[in-house]
Amino acid sequence: MEEILLVMCAWPEQELNERIVRQILSEGLAACVQILPAMRSFFPWEGRMESASEHLMLCKTLASRYTSLEQRLRDLHPYEVPEILAVPVRYVHEAYGLWLAQVLEEGGPSLAN
Repeated sequence: MEEILLVMCAWPEQELNERIVRQILSEGLAACVQILPAMRSFFPWEGRMESASEHLMLCKTLASRYTSLEQRLRDLHPYEVPEILAVPVRYVHEAYGLWLAQVLEEGGPSLAN
């Protein structure tokens, strides 16, 4: 089975919407995307301490799709330097891993709804 990645990306609260998630899914860049509730991020930026209300997007994908997914996230993201982190999934429920690979091999999830 190809390596599965969990790709995390923080989005400004007002920018993250269903259109972005559906675009990522319909392009076959991820098999599943979850949005975690609002969080507060703190970080230094251009010599000042900043904070922002954000949501964390979790994308489940295959390693072979990472470069395309990263590019799409960068294209859609409003930040100059978006947080995009990929973590290899060391263990996965076999049936879920097979489903994920099948969905992405078929070109992405069906989005009839």
